[in-house]
Amino acid sequence: MAPVYGCQGCLEDLVDQVQAAVGTIGVDFEMILVDDASPDGAWARIEELSRTRPWLRGLRLSRNFGQHSAISAGIEHANGRWTVVMDCDLQDAPSEIPALYRKANQEDLDVVFAQRIERQDKPLKRLSSWSFFTLLGWLTGVPQDPTTANFGIYHRKVIQAVCQMPERDRSFPLMVKWAGFRTGKLPVQHQARAVGETSYTLRKLIKLSVNIALGYSEKPLRMVAGTGIACALVAFVLVGMSLLRWWDGDIEVAGYTSIIGSVWLIGGLVMFCLGVVGLYVGQVFRNVQHRPYYIIADAVNDAREAR
Repeated sequence: MAPVYGCQGCLEDLVDQVQAAVGTIGVDFEMILVDDASPDGAWARIEELSRTRPWLRGLRLSRNFGQHSAISAGIEHANGRWTVVMDCDLQDAPSEIPALYRKANQEDLDVVFAQRIERQDKPLKRLSSWSFFTLLGWLTGVPQDPTTANFGIYHRKVIQAVCQMPERDRSFPLMVKWAGFRTGKLPVQHQARAVGETSYTLRKLIKLSVNIALGYSEKPLRMVAGTGIACALVAFVLVGMSLLRWWDGDIEVAGYTSIIGSVWLIGGLVMFCLGVVGLYVGQVFRNVQHRPYYIIADAVNDAREAR
């Protein structure tokens, strides 16, 4: 399955390459394309392609819910024993699917991540991706590999486990890793983007990082507690120094600048701590609403949605 956003021009190449690749394995298959409110008319193209390909299914989301919610929509409608998740822009080469399938079966693995050793991205994209995964690894306490992402093959029990996770702020590879199934990696060829530009701007990456940090890590709260302890220790040291100066008779009247500086410092720390706690409260609020993380507006070749 593949989430679709901004890739209308390469969808036919994508489905044809997938058909050719899976055809070499000799198994029955289906392909699911999830239109995440793509602005380039991708849904009309999906409908057109599905008319001559009964194995091609399409889902159109009611609005843009984000890549990982679109992935969740696709895997929740998948029926196969194995599910391959990939991007729609042909950077994830469909020709690598047979190798992923063979490795999973030969080594009795439940998950095989495609490892992009030589990424065909712009330097800024590679830098932002490396920074994102480094920060994410530090926040979650789980080592993150910037050479892997969504592309890989996943056993049905892995997909079922991920589908049972109810959180709204979703990260497919993190959820897979958290589930703890037998996992391997396979170096694959990473291709240049066929059409369009990545939709992950710096602002979206920062937002995604914050949501994932709040949803998968308690470290920001521990940082708040640590900041409070550090401020208390500094205060005790300053009080001790003041007592010693008083004991020696060296007492000076505090100046206006030091008082204002102290007030602003403590006030800033308090606001920072309240802000972090508030973000967690907001995260809890969004999850207790139990709103769906995607809504399907239309479907093609999908019996469940047709009903």
